[in-house]
Amino acid sequence: MKAVRFDRFGGPEVLEIVDLPDPHPGPGQVRISVRAAGVNVSDWKKRQGQMDQQLPQTLGYEAAGVVDELGAGVTDVALGDRVFGFSADGAAQAELVVLSYYAPIPSSVGFAEAATLPAAVETAARALDQLGIKAGSTLLVNGASGNIGSAAVQLALARGARVIGTGSPASHDLIRSMGAEPVAYGAGMSERVRALAPEGVDRALDVAGSGVLPELIELAAGPQHVITLADFDGAQTYGVRFSRGDDGRALYVLAQIGELVESGQFALPAVQTFPLADIAEAHRAGESGRVRAKLVLLPN
Repeated sequence: MKAVRFDRFGGPEVLEIVDLPDPHPGPGQVRISVRAAGVNVSDWKKRQGQMDQQLPQTLGYEAAGVVDELGAGVTDVALGDRVFGFSADGAAQAELVVLSYYAPIPSSVGFAEAATLPAAVETAARALDQLGIKAGSTLLVNGASGNIGSAAVQLALARGARVIGTGSPASHDLIRSMGAEPVAYGAGMSERVRALAPEGVDRALDVAGSGVLPELIELAAGPQHVITLADFDGAQTYGVRFSRGDDGRALYVLAQIGELVESGQFALPAVQTFPLADIAEAHRAGESGRVRAKLVLLPN
């Protein structure tokens, strides 16, 4: 099968399309013929050597496609079913991939859109769980318009929370359309939040990593009420929890997100697609910071 791989760290030019042996699922796993695979910030961090140090490396943790091989004990899906999910091996950017965690793709959702879901919804649901977001909570999401931020907004609203979301003025219509209350980030953000919530907020989630942890701590009455997904150094400085996958994953959300999409409670992000062979160009687009859409590779 064709797959993305790199044998040395560096820029997008180190990415190659290579032939690798076809993978096969173990017990409880399924293999899919990949129709779409998500591209994330972690991909270029890995490529640059900021994460895993072993070489060579494949890429990709989320994919959508058609089941073409079943592992032992799998009874909840059948050959030919459309599913999306996680590759525990980080090898989803390929023609075939084994999914360790998966769920059916809603009938109204295409492969490219389904491939945008796993990482964003799991990350968002995990952070909401760690914050204890429930009906009646007031949550401030710093960076509410991005892929993970918008997932957090919508999942929190589905739980019955009130959500205030920060973003640039250009993003306010999007934030408002999701059901959240937008405020502009930057100087004076705290005052703008307090104009909406005079007593502050119950919890705050930092998705943007824009150096606002002190303001979030003040608005949420303490670092124990704040979680960041993007500011590791700030978390250490201010005593805020930095949420990561090894804290325990919220994989249950894969089975729940379809119903939220079908009921209109969760809107899918815009997508920009690239053929698998154009993986380097996809990385350049993502690293430029100018693309607001979710990047997705189309292997087949």
